[in-house]
Amino acid sequence: MPKRSPASQIRAIYRELFYVWGRQHWWPAASRFEVIIGAFLTQNTAWTNVERALKQLRSRRLLTPAGIRQTPISDLEKLVRSAGYFRQKAARLKNFVAYLDSRYSGSLDRMFARPTSALREELLALNGVGPETADSILLYAGNHPVFVVDAYTRRILDRHGILPSNAPYEEIRELFEAALRSEKWCKETCGDGSTPIPNGSCHCPSRMSTAKRDNLAQIYNEMHGLIVGVGKHYCLKAKPRCDECPLRTFLPQATSSEASSKVL
Repeated sequence: MPKRSPASQIRAIYRELFYVWGRQHWWPAASRFEVIIGAFLTQNTAWTNVERALKQLRSRRLLTPAGIRQTPISDLEKLVRSAGYFRQKAARLKNFVAYLDSRYSGSLDRMFARPTSALREELLALNGVGPETADSILLYAGNHPVFVVDAYTRRILDRHGILPSNAPYEEIRELFEAALRSEKWCKETCGDGSTPIPNGSCHCPSRMSTAKRDNLAQIYNEMHGLIVGVGKHYCLKAKPRCDECPLRTFLPQATSSEASSKVL
């Protein structure tokens, strides 16, 4: 059997995971600004820690630019402490709001109206904003069609022989975007739409996860969420559970009969 191209492998992985798990309802949030806060807080920590910090901010009605702007930095540090690196993250949230105020008069609508490439450059120029954070903001809060690359993505690509784990971020992002560009969004739900499917990365529907998106933004959204599900439950760093993974037949060591059963 001829070796598949990296792009065809990625398309096959997307179709298989979506068939198995359905819609993932990413990013779970009630507003665009909550997504942005979450993108900063999730750096170098588990999402469960972020949820605790978001709960603290939500209880004080601070999940808005005005809330972050008006909260003293010392108080903000205490509120986001559960997310780790709380001093850095509180400062970065303050810095983002200052940028939003100075460049766009505090308006997310004006900010997200910018062309994708131009806005991405601006975000990457902010202190503490790397490609993954910038692309999370663009995709999940701004409906910009960019693919988010994380550690799970790198691990899965490496173990499936598609790209090495140390491949440049931009090379991985461009590969996924090109591979999935021709896919069409299927309005399939995650279970009954209210209960997460076990072992995926599915969240219950939220205002942001059910927001209307362009086709490509929705495809990239789902693919990232599906990859997180594989990384969290099967493609573990130390002890991968390959035999139980829905992508087991896509691994290089899978038998040719198993691999040939997957439609490109």
